[in-house]
This record gives sequence, structure tokens and C-alpha cells, in this order.
Amino acid sequence: MNQIVLIGFMGAGKTTVGNLLAEKMGCPQYDFDQLIVDKIGMSIAEYFDQYGDAAFRDIETAVLAEVDTLKGVLSTGGGIVLKDKNRTLLKKMPYVVYLKADLSELIQRVTHDEENVRPLADSKTPAEIEAIYRPRVPLYEESARIIIETTGKTPEEIVTEILKQVGE
Repeated sequence: MNQIVLIGFMGAGKTTVGNLLAEKMGCPQYDFDQLIVDKIGMSIAEYFDQYGDAAFRDIETAVLAEVDTLKGVLSTGGGIVLKDKNRTLLKKMPYVVYLKADLSELIQRVTHDEENVRPLADSKTPAEIEAIYRPRVPLYEESARIIIETTGKTPEEIVTEILKQVGE
């Protein structure tokens, strides 16, 4: 089993699908945000507050460069594709899967998620979330080997599609 990397906008289901996919495949699941928290020793929200977006993106790149040998499912953060270096690293990985969803569904998920604090979506209007989302779409598409449309699908249906695409 190689590595399957899940990318997509916040609220796309990367963590939920990643957990289920790893369970079905009998392999480890790595949450990219948790790998970052382990490296920086504080929450991502705290890091954003103290150091800002640019410093966070640098940490993201450092962690991405370190995970290329991990076997299993890796659920990334929504902004992983923003840096050129990250997209280059992603393109070298065997299976990068873009979980694509309609903007309206993503906004619904992000604004009604009580469990996950998302620094870039906190207190944002739908128009502000759209302004973050639109420029990322071509970057996700450029970085992915596989694109899975997730709108209106259950995590189980998404996992089944991924497994078919990667031949598991």
C-alpha cells in the first residue's frame, strides 16, 4: 500500500473520508493538521494568531516535505496547494485525491461545524469564503491525480470511488 493524500477545500470531508478510507484499507491515517500541531507545539489557531498565515504556510511546506515516506492515508489542510513548492511535492506523490464539492455545500459544512475551528473561515460571510475558495480550485485540480466529486455523497460512497480509482 502506498500513500493516498486527500486534498480539497475546508469542509470537503478530508478528515472524515480519510479516517474511513484508512479503516477500510487497514492502514494508518495521518491528519496533516495534527502533524503540524505536533511540530509547532500549539493549536493551529494559536499559531495563526501569533505568527500569521505566511509563517503557517512555511510550516506546512516543511511538514509536507517530511511525510513523503509515510504509508497510509494523509488528510491535508485546505491551503496546502497555495505554495508552488507544495504543489511540486504533491505531484511527486503516488495518489493525490481532490475531494471536490460545490461551494454552497462547503459553505454549509464550514459555517455549521461546531467541532472544527477553521481560522480562515471564522466569522466569514459566504462571499468571503467564496473569495478564498475560487482561486484554490485550479490549484487543487493541478495538484491531483484523481478528482472525486463529493457533493451529495456520503463518506462511504466517496471511499468506494477512491478505492476503485486507486485499484484497491
